Order: sequence, then structure tokens, then C-alpha cells
Amino acid sequence: MSPDLDDLFVVFQTALAGRYSIDRELGRGGMGVVYLAREVHLDRLVAIKLLPPDRAADASLRERFLREARLAAKLSHPNIIPIHAVDETDGFVYYVMSFVDGESLAQRVRSRGPLAASEGVRVLREAAWALASAHAQGLVHRDVKPDNILIEAVSHRVLVADFGIAAATGDASGDGISGTPEFMSPEQALGHEVDARSDLYSLGATAFYAFSGRLPFEGRTATEVLAKQVTQQAPLLSAQGLSVPRKVASLIDRCLAKDPSHRPASASALAEQLGVALEQRRELPVALRAFVRRNGRLDGGGTLFMAAGVLVGSIVVAIGLGGTAGWASLGLGLTLLPFAALVDAARRLAKMGFAHMDLAPAFKLELENSREEHALAHARGPSAIENLLKLTAKVTGVAYVISIIEIALSFFSSHGDSTSAWGIRLYIVAGTAFFTSLIGYLSLLQGRRDVDTGFWAKVWNGRIGRTAWAIARRLLRGKVVESVITHRPTELSLGMAAEHLYESLPRETREELDDLPAILQRLQDDAQALRRHLDELQEALNDAGEAASTAAYEPALRDRDAIQARLAETVGALETIRLNLLRLHAGSLTVAGLTTHIGLAVDVSAEVERMLAAQSEVETVLRFPRDLAVTPN
Repeated sequence: MSPDLDDLFVVFQTALAGRYSIDRELGRGGMGVVYLAREVHLDRLVAIKLLPPDRAADASLRERFLREARLAAKLSHPNIIPIHAVDETDGFVYYVMSFVDGESLAQRVRSRGPLAASEGVRVLREAAWALASAHAQGLVHRDVKPDNILIEAVSHRVLVADFGIAAATGDASGDGISGTPEFMSPEQALGHEVDARSDLYSLGATAFYAFSGRLPFEGRTATEVLAKQVTQQAPLLSAQGLSVPRKVASLIDRCLAKDPSHRPASASALAEQLGVALEQRRELPVALRAFVRRNGRLDGGGTLFMAAGVLVGSIVVAIGLGGTAGWASLGLGLTLLPFAALVDAARRLAKMGFAHMDLAPAFKLELENSREEHALAHARGPSAIENLLKLTAKVTGVAYVISIIEIALSFFSSHGDSTSAWGIRLYIVAGTAFFTSLIGYLSLLQGRRDVDTGFWAKVWNGRIGRTAWAIARRLLRGKVVESVITHRPTELSLGMAAEHLYESLPRETREELDDLPAILQRLQDDAQALRRHLDELQEALNDAGEAASTAAYEPALRDRDAIQARLAETVGALETIRLNLLRLHAGSLTVAGLTTHIGLAVDVSAEVERMLAAQSEVETVLRFPRDLAVTPN
């Protein structure tokens, strides 16, 4: 600390003695000095922001500061740092706010680089909700910037600081204009009266910095930056070549419009639109997304090694057996090659902590994320050769299976090899044609970006994929790196956590609860089925809009509420089982006690399945769009 700062520290602490114990300085700027302190009577950490003494000497400035700070203290929102006190003592003017254990957005970007799309959207959305709350109270921030957006270390909650204080302190460029030049709206830079839309411009500039790591405008002096804010169009975030979803980038570009009327209508509207963009562009973990983006392709050194091992083993066995038995073993080995590759692909993904239950939503999510992206560039259907290869693969595949059956039957017949001669010829011709056409078809299929990932989704989510995954998990028992997966729906996360807890129980305990895995799977399936019905119903409601008749609309809303209630019950049942498994591990619950809760969960599942099976519910979902149509006069 400098001598001047030491003096200020000592004098200010003397003035606050008995109420606050100042620990250290957290930061300083034109708007004042921020100290970390402990509120003595309540024994809690707080941050104290002190108006610079030279500015506090100005009576009008001091009164304005107190007025603005008291207005800010009335704000109550989860994303706004609460102000506990606004006061003046012995000539010192200050306010006391909650201490945030974390870092500012500016610090985050400087230390770790630009934010990922999902994190950036979340930060911006929470900041927008904070601004919306303040704007509803008639308070404009006037100094939205990365330094005033804080991120809690543990919860990662976003909090906005310094509402209205910039204008009160007169902090800015030295030209009498309040705010921070790099993030200031054009109208604010001109010294005009500002409204909520000015904060949206500043938030847009903050977003540009968060996603790119660069400022929209830079200059050697504050005046030069202010001039650019007024005269130059801000660079488009959508043109920066960043991995930011197009809809998000477009929203940020609108925030940076020079004309306030071209910006989003309000901070709440911006938050809502960011929420929609976030839902439409949810992020998958890199490993899972890479797996799905390849449509589950079977590649990689491990897969090739396993396939080569199966092939060599089949050839060795075939040579050793000779005759019909040799051909049969070779055919079996070649048939098992794709399945061996599936097992290896599942093994690599499972080793990173993913589960089979992650695949279905991942395939669906990736399809939703990429459909719009590739709609224009690759909006073509399958080619004639692709259709021909697909038909050839189907026909020759059937013939290939018939040839293997014939060879196997001839092995057990009394006629010996002579009866299988045609089967061997068919096996060679059909097998060659089948594998050649299949490889060609899959190559063309995966080259088309508009292809529905349904093929590989059916493979992995079907019986074959489940079996391959089960084998892979057995091969990896004890070698799985468990990780926190945030993309899963709640029911899948709870179900997987419960399954892990069950698997870690002693063998005798698992035997007493041997029906639990099936019940967990049943609850997860029920929850996902309810979620699908809910999505379909909500989509129909949205499509109907104002054209819906009241008579059809009200039953649909009741159906929606009923499905939501059942979904909550199902998720609650999963959570109860997970918590009781934890208690069982801790020794605070017996198996008998857990069995009671399992029985209740089974009852919930039965109720859900009765709802899903009821014809009325099914008809409501299926006929809903038609029922909502306005009845002609």
C-alpha cells in the first residue's frame, strides 16, 4: 500500500470501529475504494465501497450518491448483490454490500480466456434478469461491464454490482460523462438521457468481450473510444468466426445497434430469448458429442485392433477345423466383427464415465442442434446410388444369413460337405456383396449432413446396443472414471446415481434388492415417456396459439398439468430411492426400510403407466392440434 492509502485505511477504520473490522483492500477505481470487512455484531464478511473523499466533499455529488445507493438497496433479486447499509460517518460516504467469494467476469476471461457458448449464455441470461428487475423499479445501471458482473466460486451464480452508482459518482472519461467508455452506449457517450436500452448496449459489449476476449472498440484515449462508440458500427459477433450459436450471436449484435429502437425491447425479453437459444443449443460433453457427431461410427485404433483380433482368430479356427466347420466358424467370426467393434466403441465411452442412458438424449440433442445448421447447405435427399446400395445390402444381407444357416446345418447332416457346396458359394458371393454395399452405403450416408441420426440411434438404443454396452461395462468393472455429467435430464442423473450406489453395496445386500435395477430403469423410462408427452402437448399448444377454441384449450391445459404432476412424482420417487441408498450406505437405514420406499416407487410407476396407457390420454396428444382448431361458424 502507498502511504496515502495507508492513511485512508487507518482513518476509515477508525470511523467504523465497533461496527466493521476492515481486513484489506479489494480494489479501487474512479468510483471509489472497495474493502473486505467483517460486520462485528453479525459476524459476517461484507464488502464496503467508499466514495472517494475528494468527491464526497462535493455536497451535491454526495447527496446524489446516497440517493442512488438507497434506491439500489431496495432491489431484491437473486442476481443482484444486496446492499445492507448506506451511510455517512465522519465525512465518509459509503455503502455496505454482501461479499461475493468469486471473481468478476473480467477476471474470468483474463485468466481462462473467452467463455464457452453454454457458460457465456448462462452468465448473460442471469445478468439480463438482474437488469430486468432493476429496470422494473425504474433504476438504470449505467455502468454494465465485465468488472461489475461477479461469478460466485461455489455456486457459479452471477451477481451484478453497482446499480446506479456510476451516475452518482460521475466516473467516466474525465469529460463529465458517467460510465466506462469501452462499454458505453452511443447515447450515453453523447451525454444524452439514457434508459434501460442503454444497459442492453453495455451488456452486448460485455458479451462481445466475454465470447471473443476482445473489446468492441479500443483507442489510445477515452475520448477516442467514445468517438468510435458514436460514429462507428460495432463489429458483428456473428462475423468473428467463434463457436457461438448463430441465434445467440444475432442477439448480441442487436444489443450493439446504434439506434436504441433496434435493440431488444427489454432486458427481460433478452433473457427470454437467450433462454430459448440455450435450450435449442444445449451443449454435450466433448467426448459424447464427438461420438454422436460421427453417428456412432466404428473407428479408432482400439476398434481396429479388436476387429483384427476377431478376424485373425476366426481364420485360425477355420483353418484348424477345415471343411464345413471351418467355413461356419469363419462366417460366425465375420458376423461378430461389427458387434465386437460396437463393444469397443461402448467401452471407450463408458471408460470416461458415460452410461448407455446418455445415448438416446444425446442423439436427439445433436440432431436438433445440427438440423437448422445444415438445412440450407445440405438439404438434399439420398442419391440414386445410395438407394441402390441400401437395397443391395438388404437383399445380400438376407442371402448372407441364409448361407451361414445352410453351412451350419450341413455340418450336422449326414451328407457332409457336399450338401453345403452351394451354401459356401452363396456365402462367398453374398458376403462379399453385402459387406461391400453396406460399407458404400454407410460412407454415403455419413457424408450427407442432413441425414437423420435415427439409424445409429436405433442401433445403440436397441437390443444390440444395450448388449454391447453391458459387455463393455463388465470389461471395465472398476476402471470407469466417474464424472459429473450436466447434460442429462434429472431422471437420468438420479437413476444413474442410484445405480452406482446399488452396485457398490455388498453382494448379499444386492441380492436382497435384486429387483431394484429394474425398478430404477422403469421409473426412468416412465419419466422420459412423460416428458415426451409433455413436449408434444406443449408444442401443440404453442402451434394452436390464439386460434385455439376455449373448449379444447382447457382440457389440454388440464392434461398438461396432470402430466407435469406425474413427472414430478416420478422424479421424486427416484430422488427418494437415491437418498435412501445413501442412508443405507451410512448405516442409518435398513434394507427393510428401503424396501418400503421401493414399494411406494412401484406404486408411482404403476400410476404413471396407467396414465400413459389410457386411451383418452393418447387420443388427447394425437388429436390435440385438430381439436384446438377454431370451429367454423
